[in-house]
Amino acid sequence: MRIFYCCYGSAHSSVVAASIHLGLLPTDRIPGINEFKYLPHYDETRSFEIGTPFFMGKDELNSDVFILGMASERKLIKKAIISFLKQTGFNTIDLLMIDTLPNVTWITRIGGFASRRLGIVSIGRPLTIFGIQQKYFDFVNLVNNVKRKEAKIIDQLDFKSDFDNNR
Repeated sequence: MRIFYCCYGSAHSSVVAASIHLGLLPTDRIPGINEFKYLPHYDETRSFEIGTPFFMGKDELNSDVFILGMASERKLIKKAIISFLKQTGFNTIDLLMIDTLPNVTWITRIGGFASRRLGIVSIGRPLTIFGIQQKYFDFVNLVNNVKRKEAKIIDQLDFKSDFDNNR
C-alpha cells in the first residue's frame, strides 16, 4: 500500500503526519521543539521540489509512506495523479492521499511563508512548530484514522487475494 500525506509544500504538516504514522513522533504527548527540528524534510523542502513525492519510510503494515507538496492545487493534482494511474492500468485501490492542511493554523502558515518563501528560518521555523504543537493531537487523530482505513483496505485486499487463490 502507498500512503501520501499531502500539504502545500511538503515541509511541515505532511512531514508531521508522516512522522507520527511512522513512529518518529509520539502519539501520547506534544513533542518539543528539537523533536520537530530533526525530522527528515521538516522545514527543508524548497519551492522547486513541490510536486515531488518524498519517501519517508515503511510502516508496521509494510506500507510505503510519502509526503507530497501540492501547492494550492491539491484537489486538481490529486485528481490528475489518480486518473493518470488508472488510465495506465495502475491499481489505485491501495493508494491513500491524505490532505493534512485542514490541521494547519494561521501561525503555521505565517511561519512556513517566513521560513520557506522569505528565507527567515530563525523566525519562521519556530512559528511553524508552535502552530503545529497547538493542533498536535488533531494530527494524531488524523493519523489514527488513516491507520484504521489502511488496515481495513489491507484486510480487504488480503481477503480478495485469498478468495482468488482458492478458485
